Amino acid sequence: MLFKKKTKLLLILSTLWASTPSFAQDKSQEAPLLLIGASFANASMPYFDNLQSPLGGIAINSGRYLSLGNALIRERRLSGHLINEGQAGATTFDRLTCFPGPTCVGPGWEGYEKQLTKALSRVKTAQGDYAAEYIVIIRGNDCNHPDAFGIPMAETSECSIEQMNQYTDTFISVAKRALAAGVIPIFSSPPKYENIDWETLRQRFNWPWIVSKENYELFAEIRLNRLQQEVPEALFLDIWRGFTPMDDGLHPDRKTMQRAAKRIAKAIKKHRREQSNQAL
Repeated sequence: MLFKKKTKLLLILSTLWASTPSFAQDKSQEAPLLLIGASFANASMPYFDNLQSPLGGIAINSGRYLSLGNALIRERRLSGHLINEGQAGATTFDRLTCFPGPTCVGPGWEGYEKQLTKALSRVKTAQGDYAAEYIVIIRGNDCNHPDAFGIPMAETSECSIEQMNQYTDTFISVAKRALAAGVIPIFSSPPKYENIDWETLRQRFNWPWIVSKENYELFAEIRLNRLQQEVPEALFLDIWRGFTPMDDGLHPDRKTMQRAAKRIAKAIKKHRREQSNQAL
């Protein structure tokens, strides 16, 4: 009985000892996490030369929105080191803004190839390699609505299978570039179609159409299947499980975003442990 009490006391003391500032894990040297994507990743529209920005530079919900980038910075399992090159409103490809129309104007958004180039440039070392270990790649606005094509909205319609594969080509290209730089891509399944209030979103912008359930799920299936086949080294998660949107019908509420950040953090910790065990 006495032995059990002493053992329990030692466990408590060792836990307290390890959790004090002097002995807690030092995160100051932890590799930064990279992030690219659209408004789920970054709440703000990009600004370019001469303070030009699509949609006047607005931020989601006038800034009252916890983006995944900010949630990852606050996630205690991670170091807070984050390079976020996501752009609210982005698609996988460079495009102009066509809302409210009828013509399309610049500046628009930079696609994922440019976002990745910028993210890697932030972490390049003097030796020519890259300090990051992981990059989270969040799905953008491709195929979701008529202002996601870079052509007048009146000329748009739901994506064809060819277009879905074309956009998936970019995901694959970006993932392979990241791997070549020694950075592991992290992907997630999108939120379930029924968990987003698409009609509220459509009415808010008076769009003539919004993505159908069939096309939304088909695109997700094509993207996931091809990524798993062509980039098997990537990590595949389901960070949007239990997704609940804000009042705008589309963007994740605070709890949803915090859960997503936790799931990413746990996956990274697990993968690091597995890599460390394999190296032994």
